[in-house]
Amino acid sequence: MIHDATPILIGQGQVTVRGEPLEALSTPLSLMLSAASLACEDAELSRSNLRNLSDLVVVKSFREPMRNTPRVLADRLGASQAQCWLTPDGGNAPQYLVNHYAQAIATGESELVLLAGAEAIDNARRLIKDGRKPDWSITTADDAQYLYDDRPMVTPQERAHGIWSASSVYALFENALRGFYGHSIEAHQIEMGKLFSKFSAVAAKSKYAWFPIERSAEEIATATDKNRYVGWPYTKFMNAMNQINQSAALLLTSVGHARKMGVPESRWVYLHGCADTTEKWFVSERVNYHASKAIEVMGRQATAMAGVEIDDIDYIDIYSCFPSAVAVSRDALGIERDDTRQLTVTGGLPFHGGAGNNYSMNAIAQMMDVLRTNPGRLGMVTANGGYLSKHSAGIYSTEPPSGAGKWTREPPTTYQPIIDSQMSPSFTAEPFGPARIETYTVTFGRDGAPQKGIVIGRMGLDDDLNAPRFVANTPDDVELLMDMTRTDFLWARGKVEAGGEVNIFTPS
Repeated sequence: MIHDATPILIGQGQVTVRGEPLEALSTPLSLMLSAASLACEDAELSRSNLRNLSDLVVVKSFREPMRNTPRVLADRLGASQAQCWLTPDGGNAPQYLVNHYAQAIATGESELVLLAGAEAIDNARRLIKDGRKPDWSITTADDAQYLYDDRPMVTPQERAHGIWSASSVYALFENALRGFYGHSIEAHQIEMGKLFSKFSAVAAKSKYAWFPIERSAEEIATATDKNRYVGWPYTKFMNAMNQINQSAALLLTSVGHARKMGVPESRWVYLHGCADTTEKWFVSERVNYHASKAIEVMGRQATAMAGVEIDDIDYIDIYSCFPSAVAVSRDALGIERDDTRQLTVTGGLPFHGGAGNNYSMNAIAQMMDVLRTNPGRLGMVTANGGYLSKHSAGIYSTEPPSGAGKWTREPPTTYQPIIDSQMSPSFTAEPFGPARIETYTVTFGRDGAPQKGIVIGRMGLDDDLNAPRFVANTPDDVELLMDMTRTDFLWARGKVEAGGEVNIFTPS
């Protein structure tokens, strides 16, 4: 007999709209209202059930349009008694919320929970292009409250050197990964193309994908006028696409309350395993740039809770903002590089599109559909926030977890110390002298011209992995920057000099 307090997902709604008349463009609020209504329909409930929400959480939009989006959404749904929260920036938020509220439902702190998020950046851009200003604000009496604390993602020195844009930071990871794999620049470029070509093939079959187009590995990997480099080695087709109009929402409750509301068991999806971790916080503090202990621990914890191995998982959606996010996660989870399983159920952020921080809400929603169509199978969703910084995972099935006991999870505080205890290299803010490049990238402008060389390096010229670390830019030399994209500069020697806010590394 399933315990009445067992948490379940009962409804999901996804919305993707494009090509609307300028006079009737969807807003983030209207998209969330639509997704919430669809989640009710999916659970075979009337929208009036949302008046009884105990909790409503909105995943923060990149352009948060209101002072208190969660409260405005709750009022529009008639959920005046709901506890309302907003999440800080971070793509881990949707899966983190499922994990968090599954525990709250199991302990009786929450009863019926709506999670929602949306972006309408494409519509905003259309208005701006037409000479109008998107005015989607709604006056509220107070500001939204974060469900959990926000934290700055970068240090002042990282920001000064350009280590804050996601396309640059993940490119730093990518080049380190290339070195770890022992790939040439050319071979690694096509490997990234092959990886994301498989993602595009999934998106091509999805009615929710922003770009339902299958692309070849060569098309994705090759820089052209329409597929320029952004943060080398990433072309435009390798970057997360947030210039979209998308929303997704999820409904969670307990087995007992689902029965009380009359939700058919055919709609129930169980959370078998879950985990939440954070990496060493700042990029300059990482142990290395090709692996993630946080993802390894997260995967091990989630599969152990579910009582399965990673090879037992039938369907997978790995957070896919850039190729390195997929590859590092795949390796840390113990999935072989030649594994034949698809690593997405949506098509991923570059092709399905990602509503800012809310992409994984779509992934969970799609996973629910996949599992309902394939009863008894297992599906895993991973979510990532920041720069491989914040991680959450969930393992799902239409079958209940084994055993009749009450659902519970191990508190993340019990396994987080495994990650925190790692030793990182020391860091010097004012480097001077001989040095080597640990990893690097070159940023490009919209005109296709190189703009800036970004270096994370180590002091000294030998192979001492305990040598102090530094961050720097290279000289503004177009020939040098282009050479860095054609010749492998990993562990290249040179000299670094501190200078005001920006350090300069000059290759020998």
